Amino acid sequence: MRELYVGLDLHSSNMYLGIFNKLTGRRIEDKRLRNDLKGIVLALEPYREEIHGIVVESTYNWYWLVDGLMEAGYNCVHLANPSAIKQYEGLKHKDDRHDAFWLAQMFSLGILPEGYIYPKEERAVRDLLRKRTFLVRQRTSHILSFQTMVQRQTGRRISSNEIKKLDPDDVNTLFADEYVMLSGKTSICSIEHLTHQIRGIEKAVKDVVRIRPQFEHLLSVPGIGNILAFTIMLEVGDISRFANVGNFSSYCRCAPSSYTSNGKKKGKGNTKNGNKYLSWAFIEAAHFARAHSPRIHAYYQRKASQRNVIVAAKALSNKIARACYYIIRDQIPFREDALFS
Repeated sequence: MRELYVGLDLHSSNMYLGIFNKLTGRRIEDKRLRNDLKGIVLALEPYREEIHGIVVESTYNWYWLVDGLMEAGYNCVHLANPSAIKQYEGLKHKDDRHDAFWLAQMFSLGILPEGYIYPKEERAVRDLLRKRTFLVRQRTSHILSFQTMVQRQTGRRISSNEIKKLDPDDVNTLFADEYVMLSGKTSICSIEHLTHQIRGIEKAVKDVVRIRPQFEHLLSVPGIGNILAFTIMLEVGDISRFANVGNFSSYCRCAPSSYTSNGKKKGKGNTKNGNKYLSWAFIEAAHFARAHSPRIHAYYQRKASQRNVIVAAKALSNKIARACYYIIRDQIPFREDALFS
């Protein structure tokens, strides 16, 4: 009986399959396959009883493959985290074949950096909230563009809340030039449309999602309402997959990344390694928390005076992320004094 491990180096339209026998160290089979589930299952079928693990590279399009393999009866499917995979830097040749076998070999040795296979039944709602985040950022871009236009043309500052209340016809009172008016109306119409879409997503999510007991106390954190709580809950999934608060903070992109030697900075790690949606959620929570808590606002102001507003916002988001880790893990309400202890 052989002990086989499968590596699937996934691309947009095809993948490279490598099957490796751990007991002999031999490569059993390798081939390039189209992204067709039936063909992939057929290629694996002769080895089904001997396969001890299947590793899929975590690319943007892994859902269909991982779900399909699991539904085909392969319960040993694992997701590889490509940003954490290290290879020998002295390699003179590397291709898809090498990558496929490297995935299989790492798993067979127990050194594969794994990604989280998020439960299929909740994935669609999580992705819907991710779409909301995308629309919110687009709306913010239009708001900032309109603010810049008003300042450039009139010298007047206008808040984002004022802009959200404007109708396209209100633009006529702000500008004299007809082309500037048209540009302004385009921004206001885009803001109105995006706001309508965002509210539609929020309503749909609120109708079907309920805060799980483990996450209920997130609502006690200043600045975290239902939508942010839903986002954090759906992005975190199972809190037990984080060994400690440092791992959680790093995953949320809240922890600083730097390499130092003898007190001098020598570089930094991959700042994009982690979950960008949780990063956004905790930045938003930090922004709203400043308005709800004088003590949190004072901390932010002190940090901003020492460095700058960007560093202050990240420092505050890191504190809130770390607090949320303990709130979720221990199922306890937020305590402001613990935030600064």
